[in-house]
Amino acid sequence: MPTIKEIAKASGVSVATVSNIINNKGRAGEETKKRVQQVIDEMNYTPNYSAKNLKMKNTKSIGVIAEDMTVFALPDIIDGITEYCEKDDYQILLVNMRLYKKFSDTYYQNSNHKKIVHKEISKLLSKQVEGIIYVAAHERYMDVIPNDLPIPVVVAYSFSDRPEIPSIVVNDSDGAEKLIRYVLSCGHKRIGVIAGKKESMHTQARLEGYQRALYEGNILYDPSLIIYGDWNRKSGYKNTDILIEKGVTAIFCMNDIMAGGIYDRLEELNLKVGGDIAVVGFDNREMASYEKPPLTTMGLPLHDIGYCASEVIIGLLNKEQSRAEKDIYYVECKPIFRKSVNKIDCK
Repeated sequence: MPTIKEIAKASGVSVATVSNIINNKGRAGEETKKRVQQVIDEMNYTPNYSAKNLKMKNTKSIGVIAEDMTVFALPDIIDGITEYCEKDDYQILLVNMRLYKKFSDTYYQNSNHKKIVHKEISKLLSKQVEGIIYVAAHERYMDVIPNDLPIPVVVAYSFSDRPEIPSIVVNDSDGAEKLIRYVLSCGHKRIGVIAGKKESMHTQARLEGYQRALYEGNILYDPSLIIYGDWNRKSGYKNTDILIEKGVTAIFCMNDIMAGGIYDRLEELNLKVGGDIAVVGFDNREMASYEKPPLTTMGLPLHDIGYCASEVIIGLLNKEQSRAEKDIYYVECKPIFRKSVNKIDCK
């Protein structure tokens, strides 16, 4: 990471001028401020507040950086963070980076992503937060947190690339296993899958749970029954016929949105959900309870993820530990059983 001296040299100004600009002090001209800020951005500079002894104790504030608040998972996670912080009399300073809105669903591949994160972390450090919770829009391995931060960081709904940064994630694999066990208990042995995007960690973990449930139920895994979609309703609709032609009696859809597409197609085919074909989803989106019949699904523990993230980071602060008890905290999903799964003769 560059030093303040290197920033000053590259900008053609004194160290004192750079320090004043970073801390909104002094009387530097607008052109000088602009030039220094451009160098800071280009060099990905994060002020070393620890070395400057600017880190204050007992501010009772936690910085929360959200990738995009319009993504369905984030409001409940933030609510969980807030609830625990309120219980321990901490305030949160929330930053919404709006990455999905700015760069679409491939924002994490954008070259500006890391720069934006570092800039927001720098702002939060200047406000003397005691810790930071980074809330991702979906699970993946992340490498956007700067090294050598003077305060603890926790990542929620994603995996940190460093063991010293705790990760709070969904136990997708266990959730899928529970769901498929239930479908098997209703007599279904040929269960098709409309998965999410192949590269998604959610997809991989849920497929692992599906396979484990089949193995425990003595059902041979058939890879031809796995069809990859893109999380959208249309991909559920267009892949339904493929699985029906393969003779499935049940379809496991890796999210409720795609499951809605299955409902659409089965209605056109005059096939009844929960009668002719069993359908289960994942996520427990609001629309799942309004489907006809209501959709059996797996609820994501989003509020609990946020609650756990606050518990971990405040535990680090109060206990003054250098490491959390675990590197990864898996939060359990909660099944919601409705009317979309019919029982069939097990013989």
